[in-house]
Amino acid sequence: MSHAQLDLRELALERPKHEPETKPRRKPWLTRYVIPGGILVGFLVLIGVATREHFMPHKAVTVVPVVVVRAEVQQEGTPLFQAAGWVEPRPTPINVAALTEGVIDELLVVEGQEVSAGEPVAKLIDVDAKLTHQQAEATVALREAELESAAAERKGARLRHENPLHLQAALAEAESQLAKSETDGAQIPFLIDATQAQVDYARQNLEGKQAAKDAVAVRTVQKAQSEYKSAEATLKELQQRAPRLQRQVAALKNRVDALSGQLSLLIDETRQLDDAEAKYKAAEARLAEAKVAAAKTSLAFERTVVCAPITGRVLALVASPGSRVMGLDANAGQSSSIVVSLYDPARLQVRADVRLEDVSLVVPGQPVEIETASSKEKIIGRVLLPTSAANIQKNTLEVKVALDNPPPAIRPEMLVTATFLAPPQVILPSDDEPYKERMLIPRQLVQSEGENHSVWVVDPGGIARRKAITLGNAGTKELVEVVEGISPTDKLISSNQQELESEMRVKIVGEDATIGLSDRRS
Repeated sequence: MSHAQLDLRELALERPKHEPETKPRRKPWLTRYVIPGGILVGFLVLIGVATREHFMPHKAVTVVPVVVVRAEVQQEGTPLFQAAGWVEPRPTPINVAALTEGVIDELLVVEGQEVSAGEPVAKLIDVDAKLTHQQAEATVALREAELESAAAERKGARLRHENPLHLQAALAEAESQLAKSETDGAQIPFLIDATQAQVDYARQNLEGKQAAKDAVAVRTVQKAQSEYKSAEATLKELQQRAPRLQRQVAALKNRVDALSGQLSLLIDETRQLDDAEAKYKAAEARLAEAKVAAAKTSLAFERTVVCAPITGRVLALVASPGSRVMGLDANAGQSSSIVVSLYDPARLQVRADVRLEDVSLVVPGQPVEIETASSKEKIIGRVLLPTSAANIQKNTLEVKVALDNPPPAIRPEMLVTATFLAPPQVILPSDDEPYKERMLIPRQLVQSEGENHSVWVVDPGGIARRKAITLGNAGTKELVEVVEGISPTDKLISSNQQELESEMRVKIVGEDATIGLSDRRS
């Protein structure tokens, strides 16, 4: 059997040919730009909403918290606790010290004696101080004499300077000598001419007699010859005197000029006056120094009597007769000059040992009743302040209590019993609500319009809001009770209230520690 060869091409199906379809391409800007941009914008909006408080302007304010009190109210004057104590001067005893060095001669007071201000309490040996003062007074007298001498010298120098008569006399004398010399000089030519004539006459006379020879006696010739020589000598002397007179006139002119300049300038007189002024000032300074030294010695002599600085009572005699006190010596010890100690009977205090568990009940100004065996009546006092250090052994703290009008029988170091009373209450509650919780705010923060009251507060979101409040009856001088409108957690705005607006964003920069501070501490 022959198998025919199959043609597989006949089994193929012919399909119509189609043109390829062109699909439209989607634009890429939607996925590339719009969607990412929208995501970015939303993210930025989210960040802006989250951080808007940091970029928006805020008003800086200070706040005050609400004061919440809840305490049992006790009636004023109720005894709280008792404490033992002792009386002492307030604030401290007054030590009477000797202000100059010396030895105590006698004490003029005894313990418990009342003294007045300025009353002597002791005397020192004053012999040395008296002699020293006398010596200082003698030095003052000597310095006064020196000053008088310097004053006289200064007065003379001043008169010599103002009236230089000695220079005027010398100048007048020089001028007189100059005038005489000038006159003599003016006469010289005339004298020379006259003398020359005499010389000529004497020569002719001599020659005539010599010519007569034996007819004239020899003695006559000799006399004529002598007259001739004398006239000739006088002529020579006059001829030589002229230059000398010229030099003398020149010298006298120079002297007159010098004296005139000296009279005009008064150099020596001015120097003498200045020297006298300096000596007077030096004498004046030495006198002042001597007076200061005398005042010191006088003060030291007066201080040999030690006087009480105040009116009071003698507490203790510290020194005794014969003991040495150092006065104001810088090297002296702290108590080396104390003679007695005083105290003011009207200014006493009690130092009470208060148990530590009772310290919280002590406030300044609190009334205290003092009892002591020396006084039948109770003494009223008031708390000054607790001291700084506690007593570890007694487990107490000392509290100072000032006594109001202490009786005369009270003395320092007396033991007393102090009863601390309840102070005036800060809160004034009603009788039926002694334990009610009360909210207090500073009075000055309350804004009132008629019977409506409000305050500015900061909410937790940092927004300033004005809240209407209702005031109560309790309070203090600085604080007032609020019964409605605020909560204990509210923060009251205490600054820049005039610049605030409702819904304004604010920033708290601190707490005001000055408004209602004393009452908040109470």
